[in-house]
Formats: sequence, C-alpha cells, structure tokens
Amino acid sequence: MARKIIIDTDPGQDDAVAILMALASPADFDILGIVAVAGNVGLAQNARNALKVVELAGRKDIAVYAGCERPMRRTLVTAEHVHGETGLDGPDLPLPKLQIEDQHGVDFIIETLLAHEAGSVTLATLGPLTNVAMAMIKEPRIIPRIQEIVMMGGGYFEGGNITPVAEFNIYVDPDAADVVLRSGVPIAMLPLDVTHMILSTPERLARIRGLGNKAGEAVYQMLSFSERFDLNKYGSTGAPLHDPCVIAYMLKPELFEGRHINVVIETSSELTIGMTVADYWGVTGRVKNVTYLRSGNAEGFYELLTERLSRLP
Repeated sequence: MARKIIIDTDPGQDDAVAILMALASPADFDILGIVAVAGNVGLAQNARNALKVVELAGRKDIAVYAGCERPMRRTLVTAEHVHGETGLDGPDLPLPKLQIEDQHGVDFIIETLLAHEAGSVTLATLGPLTNVAMAMIKEPRIIPRIQEIVMMGGGYFEGGNITPVAEFNIYVDPDAADVVLRSGVPIAMLPLDVTHMILSTPERLARIRGLGNKAGEAVYQMLSFSERFDLNKYGSTGAPLHDPCVIAYMLKPELFEGRHINVVIETSSELTIGMTVADYWGVTGRVKNVTYLRSGNAEGFYELLTERLSRLP
C-alpha cells in the first residue's frame, strides 16, 4: 500500500527534484497534497514553482496549496543568491495552467490529518517548518495523528550553509523548528551531514540528461544552475543535493545510516541562532527525539534518482 504523504516545500531546484522523485513513485506514495511555504524565495513564487513541477511531471491530479508567507517571529530570509530570482532558475518552464487551491495550506494540513486515520499520514518537509509548526499550534489534536515527519534540515558535523552553524531551512524559522522538534512526533532528519555526501557530479548529471525526457533535461538544467554557488563555495567535484534525500530515505532507508538522538534548536543566540544541537554521543541525557541520519550512499542514491526520473515524461 502506498504511503500517504503531504509534501511541504519551498521550491527551489533541489525541492523540485525531490517533488519529481515522489511524483514518479505512485506505487510508493499517495501524495495527498503539496503545500508551499516561504523560504528559498517568497511564498507566491514558491507556490507557482510547485505548480510548474507538478505539470512537468504530468501529475495534474496533485493539488497545491499556499501556506505561510513569513516565519513565526522573524523577518523572512530568502536565497535568490543560490536559486535565482524565480527560485527555479535554469530550465525555461512554462507558466502553469493549474491554479493554487483556495484553502490555506495550514488548514489543509490540519483538515487532512484529522480526516485520515491516526498514524497514517507522513509529512515530508523540504523547507522551513513554519506551516507544520503553525498547524500544531492552531490544532494540537493533529500532533499524535502524524505518523512521522521526514525533514531536510539541520547540520552538526558539517556546520551550516547560511551561517557558520545554521542550515538554511532551520535558520529561516528556528522558532518553528523548535516547536516541531519538541512536539513528540517521530522525526527523521536528513541534515547537511548527509546531503554534503550526495554530490551532483558532472557524470551523474550527464546520466540524468541522457534519459532523454523532459524531466531529465529540466533536472539537468536546474542543478547545473543551482550548483554553481556550491561549487564555488566548497570547491568539490559536485554540489550537494539536499531535499531529494527525504524522498530517497522514505523509498530506501537502507541507503542512509544514523542513530536516534536528542536534537534541539538554538532560538536566541546572536551568533548561533538556528543551530541544530545534535547530541550524537549522548552526553546530555536529554530525551531522544530525532532519528539523525549522518551518512548516505551516494551511488545508490543517484541510481535510485535516475531510475525514478526515467519514469516521467
């Protein structure tokens, strides 16, 4: 039976690849909806990008909702310097014909979790956690009904990618991340420690382009654009690929290794706000709340990604 999921996202080239990977896996995922959040760029553009990706995949059956346009307490920080002005620079994707649903994304999350059997819906989060935290605050009854939250966010051993210690998704709304990590919901975290092992090398991108379909070409152009920033920053053989690790983990958890630990979010320090403090060695005695993935099989990941993308138009 396909796993019921809601995708919460701020597309973003890597978000788009993650969404395509999920849309290409209908036997594995029953996607109940996609909810956009402010993050890589503003909310309206992120929602529009989600519609473009749905249409690229030929999955016009998937509804897209717009959620929160700003973090809970902080001024929105965006990342056009990485993703371009549209957030999805690279391919020339047509303006979407589909429309954003009228219902607010937070209300959609609440309504969906209340309507389905408790423990049957997973939240796959690819951006800041504002929508999820606001849903928990607005309707606490949903909290014990969530099967799991599988999230891209954080980084401890690798440090941060927007500040020396903070990963972007957490930094944009650390207060929301704090709410979610304190909720008691089972959480699997795919941090920078994993995603910095999953490098989009020229050879791997060439295999994706070689698929010969629209999705493969679009992914090649997306990642060729967005990786220029990381290649210049890190000087590596390829750029990290972040958000698709969430989908890959749900499809093939054996590609990743980690342990169940305590993770808390720094929400007040001027120097370290947004830091994911991962007690990987169990020195604090705090309650374990996160399955923290520390490493991943890059070859296995790209084999899986390429095979799934081959299924799309």
